[in-house]
Amino acid sequence: MASPMSADRFLEALRDEGLRVVEVGDWRTHNRNHKGPWGGVHGVMIHHTVTSGSEETVRLCYDGHPELPGPLCHGVITKDGTVHLVGHGRANHAGLGDGDVLRAVIAEKRLPPDNEADTDGNRVFYGFECENLGDGADPWPDVQVEAIEKAAAALCRVHGWTERSVIGHLEWQPGKVDPRGFTMDALRERIGKRLQ
Repeated sequence: MASPMSADRFLEALRDEGLRVVEVGDWRTHNRNHKGPWGGVHGVMIHHTVTSGSEETVRLCYDGHPELPGPLCHGVITKDGTVHLVGHGRANHAGLGDGDVLRAVIAEKRLPPDNEADTDGNRVFYGFECENLGDGADPWPDVQVEAIEKAAAALCRVHGWTERSVIGHLEWQPGKVDPRGFTMDALRERIGKRLQ
């Protein structure tokens, strides 16, 4: 179990990996910590937003919506490869997922099928929402996929994790399909090479 990074260390880790980072509003104190604990952390979760337009996407992930208050992640990765920091602490991104998957992430082993939702993922995962319609047709620009790779690798590097600590929402919670348009195995392979 790892203690979450401070906001300063989180920002520094992303910039050290060569990412362009934008700080949004009071992201350092914008969280859902009053709803439950944040940490220890065990991994990084990747999502797609089902939105288009960077400004609107970042605003939605910062504010949330009536059914799900923000922040909806820690960072939003837009199509131009920029990471927009929208929260630090507990965020409404992972929801309930499969405890067997969490145990595999902690052990850095191959993930089992996600077939139940019995474990609080908002407590234990960093989350990146990635701007994409999620329809399988909306393209993933190379610069965006590279930024996803770098962002996940940056957090793994700080915590001493391997690429096995990076999962997709679809691997955590039954019924989820995100991220759609690339495979998590391919992304983990890229992250593994970057961490070598």
